[in-house]
Amino acid sequence: MSKHQFLWPVRVYYEDTDAGGVVYHSNYLNFLERARTEWLRDLGFEQTIVKDELGVIIVVHSLSINFRKPARFNDWLEVNCVLTNIGRSSIEMVQTIQREGTVLIEANIKAAFVDAASFKPVAIPAVIIQAMTDLHLS
Repeated sequence: MSKHQFLWPVRVYYEDTDAGGVVYHSNYLNFLERARTEWLRDLGFEQTIVKDELGVIIVVHSLSINFRKPARFNDWLEVNCVLTNIGRSSIEMVQTIQREGTVLIEANIKAAFVDAASFKPVAIPAVIIQAMTDLHLS
C-alpha cells in the first residue's frame, strides 16, 4: 500500500488538558478518531450515510499507542492517517500526532466493518474498497 497521507489539523484546548497542563492521555484517542472520521469523509463517505445506506458501521477492533512526547494547551497539532492494509472486513492504519514535525504519538489501528444491526463482521462494501484503493494506490 502506498504512503498516501491524510492530514487533519487540531488545536489543543484547555478542556483537553489535565492539571499538569498537558493533553490528558485519553484525549489523544479523540483526536485520532476525529481524523479517521475526516479521512472517511475525504473519501466521500459520511458515517451516517455508511450506516443508513450501506448498513455498516466501522468500529475499532484493536489499537496500540506509543506516547512519545506531550502536547500542551494551545499547541497546533497535525494528525496523520496512513492506510497500511485493506482486508476482507477490516482495515489497518498508522496514525501519528505531530507538532511542528515532531512525532508526539504513534498509533496502530485496526478497524472492523460490522453490520449496523447485529454488530457481526461483514465484508467492506465494494464502493468503499474502490475509493480506498483509488486514493492509496494512485
